[in-house]
Amino acid sequence: MASSVKDIIQIFETQASPKLAMDWDAVGLQVGAIDQKVNRIFVALDLTPETLDEAIKKKADLIMTHHPFIFHPLKNLRTDKLKGKMISRLIWNNISLYAAHTNMDIASGGLNDWAAGLMELEHISLLEETSSEPLEKLVVFIPANHAQQVSDAIMEAGAGHIGEYSHCGYYLNGKGTFKPSEKANPFIGSSNKLEQVEEVRLETIMPESIRNHVLQRMIEAHPYEEAAYDIYPLKNEGYQNGIGRIGYLSVSMRPEEFIQHLKTVFSLPFVRWTPGLSNEISRVGVLTGSGASAIDIAVSKGCDCLVTGDVKYHDAQSAYEKGIHLFDIGHFESEIIFVPLMLKQLQEQFEQAHIEVDIIGASTQINPISVK
Repeated sequence: MASSVKDIIQIFETQASPKLAMDWDAVGLQVGAIDQKVNRIFVALDLTPETLDEAIKKKADLIMTHHPFIFHPLKNLRTDKLKGKMISRLIWNNISLYAAHTNMDIASGGLNDWAAGLMELEHISLLEETSSEPLEKLVVFIPANHAQQVSDAIMEAGAGHIGEYSHCGYYLNGKGTFKPSEKANPFIGSSNKLEQVEEVRLETIMPESIRNHVLQRMIEAHPYEEAAYDIYPLKNEGYQNGIGRIGYLSVSMRPEEFIQHLKTVFSLPFVRWTPGLSNEISRVGVLTGSGASAIDIAVSKGCDCLVTGDVKYHDAQSAYEKGIHLFDIGHFESEIIFVPLMLKQLQEQFEQAHIEVDIIGASTQINPISVK
């Protein structure tokens, strides 16, 4: 049976929750319906006339982009204008549209981690902290002979992570009692008869943002007609989220060497460079997309350079005055990695959830800026 848009979003957002997004952003489902069936997903950096043509030709049911197609509130929807015409084509072809923007920039394993990985940076940390995710404790009671099955479902849904450790849980054996009513359809026992069952109490931890997904998977795996569970809010400090990354090169490079490194790993014809004071680059800050606003933060955190895109004249002037190397690799060039990243992430998530959906990447993505 085909999955729905809701199913796809629920699975994807366990990795890149919309709660991670910046306040000013516009992420999530922008066109379509959550109950629409999805057999094929089309991934693109932007929704353009070219990528929409390709998605329609390839019979996509859901388009997932990085940049939101609808960013500012629409005052009208005119089909004789480009934006209105494209929305009309989406609806006419029964294609939903979803945007994963700054939530994908901030998410662990997201765009900035991917960029840091391409540059082969080590000892990665956050460039700018944006939030701390609230944590909850999940306690569920499971018949002993189904404990592993339910535990696996809970952990695979994203619960049980503490720092660099996964599948963290505490298991306590005990006895559970219940008395089914005449209307019940019990997995164990008979109506109007008090039952005692060997059960396991499982305690684990989860981010608040994935609660619904974890509970859904838990209930699907649980054999009881009514699973007994508790959720407790925790005062433990949750995982710190942030935009941009800081990392170290394994071997320091001269600025000119680092430029060649950037050209190689990002497949660039050129790099715009504002020279800084350091003769060697070791501690690197990176913020994909338009990230010149992070110059001061990069300086305060001791970065030798900041790698980003969309650098304006006065941004470069500010970096020069502060003595930090500024490398502008281009907005498109720093984010086109969104497509292969999403293909890989979605494939892994769907395999884990045992969902069969075709996922294809755009081949018609065009950089609107060219250099002659």
